Amino acid sequence: MPAQPDYFSLFQLPARFALDLDALEQSYRSVQAQVHPDRFGAASGAEKRVAMQWAAHANEAVGTLRSPVKRAAYLCELHGVPIAAESNTAMPAAFLMQQMQWREALEEGADRPALERLRADVDCVRAELLAQLSDALDVRADYAAAAALVRQLMFVEKFAAEVTQAQEARDAPTQ
Repeated sequence: MPAQPDYFSLFQLPARFALDLDALEQSYRSVQAQVHPDRFGAASGAEKRVAMQWAAHANEAVGTLRSPVKRAAYLCELHGVPIAAESNTAMPAAFLMQQMQWREALEEGADRPALERLRADVDCVRAELLAQLSDALDVRADYAAAAALVRQLMFVEKFAAEVTQAQEARDAPTQ
């Protein structure tokens, strides 16, 4: 089986953080139409396995490129800068202080308006990190800086999910 191309090449897209998601979806559908295992029903076992491997590669690729966090991490790794989120937990002091403040606000069992303000604050920081990632990856090609931003964005995404959980728990009907 020939080597599988990187995710951007597979979909004939530029290797950039700023990505046209509509073009990604269109290209994904085109690739899937070519490699979908159903097209290889009468093929040999080996050909079926190759088609399945290509389809799996396309599915993994589109999942990675759809997600800003995964796409940024993938770009860093393509350029030899692994994210190393498990082993590199260094964060700027201001970011850590903000995380502590957010955590305290969430743990106080905030009412709906307080949770909405917290959500807005988290969304604002997320948007700023995404803008910084776009600059680091697409403008400056500073993959080390981008890796640090990805690690921060991972924290923000995880916390945003916790805020969503708190909002859903707050809005759930009581029995």
